[in-house]
Amino acid sequence: MIRFSKIFIHQKRGAAIPLGPKGPSFLAVNRMTKLTIEDLPLKGRRVLMRVDFNVPLSKEKTITDDSRIAAALPSIQYALKEGASLVLMSHLGRPNGKPNSAFSLSVCAKRLSELLNKPVLMAPDCVGPDVEKMASRLKPGEILMLENLRFHEGEEFPEKDPKFVKELASLGDVYINDAFGTAHRAHSSTALIAKYFPERAAAGFLMSQEISHLSPLLENPERPFYAIIGGAKISTKIGVMRNLLRVVDALFIGGGMTFTFLKSQGIPIGGSLCEDEELKTAAELLKAYPKKIHLALDLVVADAFSNDAKKKTIPVEQGIPTGCLGMDIGSKTVEEWSHFLKNAATVFWNGPLGVFEMPNFAIGTQKIAEMLAASRAQTIIGGGDSVAAIHQMGLADRFAHLSTGGGASMEFLEFGHLPGIDALSDKK
Repeated sequence: MIRFSKIFIHQKRGAAIPLGPKGPSFLAVNRMTKLTIEDLPLKGRRVLMRVDFNVPLSKEKTITDDSRIAAALPSIQYALKEGASLVLMSHLGRPNGKPNSAFSLSVCAKRLSELLNKPVLMAPDCVGPDVEKMASRLKPGEILMLENLRFHEGEEFPEKDPKFVKELASLGDVYINDAFGTAHRAHSSTALIAKYFPERAAAGFLMSQEISHLSPLLENPERPFYAIIGGAKISTKIGVMRNLLRVVDALFIGGGMTFTFLKSQGIPIGGSLCEDEELKTAAELLKAYPKKIHLALDLVVADAFSNDAKKKTIPVEQGIPTGCLGMDIGSKTVEEWSHFLKNAATVFWNGPLGVFEMPNFAIGTQKIAEMLAASRAQTIIGGGDSVAAIHQMGLADRFAHLSTGGGASMEFLEFGHLPGIDALSDKK
């Protein structure tokens, strides 16, 4: 059974609004300039839809989290309701351009069939005569799931097989991209394919939802606007930090990247994670934005990278002793950051603030999450480990938006656009 929280958009805390033609237009709020699924006549047409069914699998190849499949349901159900037939395409894992049964999308087709309570046909491949025949025989209301796009080199490397994208495009009359999580990739099914659908390439509901929540952060966020950036490395997030620092009222930095910033100030970090090649960058950011950047005041340190390690809390200025490493933000940091964040109007959060996989070092992340969940702030969680942490805490339905694309959401905030969005047809 699907929890409706997975297929509804949340505004503020708990106010669910159904997606679809009778719901409010999120695009109007964002002044969306690209066509959306609601702009296209779908009756009697074959819809080629890019979805993101790159779901996590167990060792036994069963789906451990079907939220990405559930997130695509509004667009799928809308197309079927409008009288279209549907050809779905996605990738799964990294089969490196060759067929590999371990990465077959048949498991996703089966799960989708269960969620929809209707048959989902499974194609033997994603291109070729047999697939074309199956697609051409689809009747309104029927669904065909293509096999893993990455079984073909031409998906990730279009220049190596230019015919691949053309063969994909022949399977549909209109194209819908509802895979925000892959929109930062200029691949055949996410960007190049749109040129074969002039004035017929549109965003699905999930894609529209992501854009409508992320765009205002760069354009005109409600203030105070604060960002929290955690996770392990500065190098993967430096671009988005630079861009956010131009618009936020304050940026709070936690997680493993904290220690690169501390070391750049001459503070001992013991055996903590550090990117020495980014020390200069960290120092430059601190110098350029001394009043905007907030680092931890105290840290929980341990004598080993283990949940059962001996731990203690130390003030940052004391430095982490040799033989210890930083594992979480301390209680004074939580108190200080909460003082600012509780008055926020808008918050963007990407990356945990400690080693959240270990219960003894997830406390800082949990305390900040609980505080934000109870606040008036419009909080957007930027995908990846952040979303995993929020789900782990049971707080998923307490935030305005949980992004389905970690890398895509960060690149969108860094560059303001993505190849998979740029390729879609413009509204007239």
